[in-house]
Amino acid sequence: MSDFNHAFWSIAVAATTLVGIAACLLLLWITSRKKVAASSDNTTGHVWDGDLTEMNNPLPMWWVWLFIGTIVFSLLYLVAYPGLGTYEGELKWSTRGEYEAEMAQADKALAPLYAQFTARKPEELAGDAPAMAIGERLFMNNCAQCHGSDARGSKGFPNLTDTDWLHGGSPGQVAESITKGRTGAMPPMAAAVGTTDDVKNVAHYVLSLSNAPHDSLRAQLGKSKFSACAACHGATGKGNPALGAPNLADDVWLHGWGEQAIIDIVNHGKTSAMPAQSGKLTDAQIHVLGAYVWGLSNRPPPAPRH
Repeated sequence: MSDFNHAFWSIAVAATTLVGIAACLLLLWITSRKKVAASSDNTTGHVWDGDLTEMNNPLPMWWVWLFIGTIVFSLLYLVAYPGLGTYEGELKWSTRGEYEAEMAQADKALAPLYAQFTARKPEELAGDAPAMAIGERLFMNNCAQCHGSDARGSKGFPNLTDTDWLHGGSPGQVAESITKGRTGAMPPMAAAVGTTDDVKNVAHYVLSLSNAPHDSLRAQLGKSKFSACAACHGATGKGNPALGAPNLADDVWLHGWGEQAIIDIVNHGKTSAMPAQSGKLTDAQIHVLGAYVWGLSNRPPPAPRH
C-alpha cells in the first residue's frame, strides 16, 4: 500500500489529467482545420444503405464554444479544488474537511442532550432507559461491526456480555478502552517453550487449567514449561489485565478452543487491535457508550422514576 503513497503517483495523476485536457483541445483544433473535399451538392461522397448521405457541414459554433467552455471550466475547477495529485486547490476544500465540519455541527446540536448525562456516574446511567437507548445506538453504529449486534462477539472479538475482561471491567477501564483503543500482542513462544512435544504438553496444561478435556500426563509434563507463559498470564494462568493477558483458567476462549488452537497461538503468536474512538466520538458520547457496555455484563436495576 505504501507504494501508492509515493510522490510518483501524484505526479502521474496530475500529468494524466492535464494531458487529457490538452488532448481534447488538440482534437478540437485538428477537427476544425481539417477540410474534406465536397462535391457540388455539399456531400463527402459517402453513402450508406443506398440513400444515407454524409454531409460536409462544419461543426456548429455553439457546439464548439460549449466544448471550449467545458475545457475552461475543468481548468478553473482544478485550480479551485483538489484534482491534480496532492495539490489541495485554492479553496482548500476536502471531503474530510466537509465531514469534520458537519460532525462538529452535529456534536454542537447534540451537546444539550448529552449534557444531562455527563455529570452522572456510569453505574447510574446503566440503569437509565433513555441513556441506554442512546448508548445502544452508539454501540450499533460504532461497535457492532466487530462485537456483533448482541455484543456477544465472535472468534477474535471479545464477548462484552460476560464478566471476562482482558483489560479490566470497571466503568473507568471500559471507558479507557473505548477512548484509547487496545492492542493485544502475544509473540510466538514456541522457541521459549521448547520442542514440538513441549508445545503440545503446554497446550494440554492450559486445557487443564479450565478443566477442559485434556491428557493429564501431557498436562503434568507441560506444567514446568508453562513458566515461559507465566510472565504474562501469571503462575496460575489467571491472566493480567494490566497487560491484556487473557485468563486461561476460565472457559472463555477468544481465539478458538482445543489443543490445535492453543498450539497454533503458541507457535505463531497473536495480535489483536481495537481502534481508539477518541477522534470519532465526543467525551460525552464515550461516557454514555461506556456505561452501556459496562451495563451489558453488570445489568443494574432500572433507575427509579422521578
